[in-house]
Amino acid sequence: MKRIAALLAFAGLVLGVTACNTVAGAGADVKAAGGAVEKAADKAKTY
Repeated sequence: MKRIAALLAFAGLVLGVTACNTVAGAGADVKAAGGAVEKAADKAKTY
């Protein structure tokens, strides 16, 4: 029983760390996309 509990705790820890990395990666992608849009808007300015 202790072995199963330890395995479940470890699996939860691994999934939690993976989820954090996924969210951080998505945030970096959104930031890069926003930078690209801002750069394109600056190039399109006529004033």
